[in-house]
Amino acid sequence: MSRLHREAMRVLIGEITSGALAEGDRLPREQDLALQFGVSRGVARECVRSLEERGLITVKHGRGATVAPSSQWDVFDPDVLSALVAGTRGREVLLEYIECRRILEVEAAGLAAERAGEDELQALSDAFEEMTSAAERARVNPAAEHLYQEADIAFHHAIVEATGNRALARMTLPIHRALSTVFAPLARPEHRFERGLPEHQRILAAIRGGDPEEARSAMRDHLLTIEGYLRAAPEPAVST
Repeated sequence: MSRLHREAMRVLIGEITSGALAEGDRLPREQDLALQFGVSRGVARECVRSLEERGLITVKHGRGATVAPSSQWDVFDPDVLSALVAGTRGREVLLEYIECRRILEVEAAGLAAERAGEDELQALSDAFEEMTSAAERARVNPAAEHLYQEADIAFHHAIVEATGNRALARMTLPIHRALSTVFAPLARPEHRFERGLPEHQRILAAIRGGDPEEARSAMRDHLLTIEGYLRAAPEPAVST
């Protein structure tokens, strides 16, 4: 994807997700998009195709492209999710995301406690150690924050992998990919050592101890903590 293609696509995604282009509105023609963004017809065509792939528009021969209902949008696509989180409905989108995680990851933690073998437990332990190390670095060097983010995502992915359920792993893959997009608005580094890391350690201990109910409870409490941060924050704190 070229830089010009991505820039034009992101502008149009923002206009659609913000409602500037509402459901049923017709997208400008390719030649008009090309003029608007100063790009070739080919770039404009690729931009329209990208919007269609993300479920944002419907293209019909002879009728052009129209904005699709929000129920059809690929809300796990990083560009779409970023635009939604940055908009006026950012808090609502993040709450939906947390609810989705709660539905899937609480049960995943219980299954991991029942099924995890030595390799899976080692992967989970390694991810937690990386989280701890990255948190120490990020405490004095904010530029290392992405290291904590990556380790946190790896920890949650390792839990799903430990279930041995391939279908569940496929279902949660887009969620874990999206974590990198929504991580910053949900992160609370100032509470990391007193809440974030201990909560992950509790999840790890329950899975390692083969205690499914405690694992579910620990994961549920952790996600409720994140939800609590979100509900308590003023709206500007969750918009980027």
